[in-house]
Amino acid sequence: MMKCVISKSFRATIALFLAHALEAEIAVLQNGQQLRVEIDGELFTEYRTERHVPCLYPLLSPDGTHLTRRYPFAENIVGEASDHPHHIGFWFAHGDVNGYDFWHGRNGERITTSRVQHGSVDKGPEGSRVRFSADLDWIAGRKKLLTERRVYTIIEKGSDRIIDVTCHLKATETELVFGDTKEGSFALRLTPTLRLKGEVARGAITNSEGAQGRDAWGQRARWVAYHGPDSAGTATVVAIFDHPENLRHPTWWHARDYGLLTANPFGPKAFGDDTFTNKGDFILKESETLTLRYRLVLHQGNLHSAELNERWNEFTRNRPGQSDQVQVENNSAP
Repeated sequence: MMKCVISKSFRATIALFLAHALEAEIAVLQNGQQLRVEIDGELFTEYRTERHVPCLYPLLSPDGTHLTRRYPFAENIVGEASDHPHHIGFWFAHGDVNGYDFWHGRNGERITTSRVQHGSVDKGPEGSRVRFSADLDWIAGRKKLLTERRVYTIIEKGSDRIIDVTCHLKATETELVFGDTKEGSFALRLTPTLRLKGEVARGAITNSEGAQGRDAWGQRARWVAYHGPDSAGTATVVAIFDHPENLRHPTWWHARDYGLLTANPFGPKAFGDDTFTNKGDFILKESETLTLRYRLVLHQGNLHSAELNERWNEFTRNRPGQSDQVQVENNSAP
């Protein structure tokens, strides 16, 4: 009987072929200043500009289930609360910039998009990915306080979705004070089943330091995760990572039991941190740039299978390119 011997190199070739065959296809469709990101022909998210600040909405699981709250883009959704209409999917803003409130936008404060550009899809060590950027202006009345270059990288890795966001904030005409307030900053409003309280709530909160539930609010941590079932009953983990090169890392977290998760480096006293002897305002001088980096992980599975500490280590090993290394040192208390 003839014996068939398959070489190691041939087996490796077959494995590589199968891996590529199983990879999903990412496509980006642009319509003016709005973008639609599809994975295997199905909507994953959109870059939206119709509210007072831009956002990504919705964020969908591989099964098409909403992981972000649908209000205010859709109303009368069973189990959803119609509170806080400024909580819009996945966004970045702050409640006190030289006294102007970009978080709520009550007095016409807005972040406008002047240009959106997207690159081609490529294959990285973590999976298929696409990057796009938005040039933004932070405007209050007739004043342009800030310009921002925001870069999104969307990664597809099996049933997981990863979004890296880098924000380059530059003061334009005068120095800026980011006021010490809990109303901000890098934010996500989750689907109601991941809440800790409410009609359909079945979720939990855990941070990198072991704090759970409401005890995670206002605490400093490398990451914070909501975990529980999505509205279809599928086990889900949604986590945000703070990069160690960010201002005042590890950051404080506005992690609410009603589904709001925000990383906020500007609100130490608002969160009750007594290590700040003075108010925790941050000053960005004219023409200086502050760079902030975050990662959002959407995982189908439980907290154990999400391996968040390992993933955070992977994220922090990704050093920014030379052109991205624009960072202002902490000019406040510790």
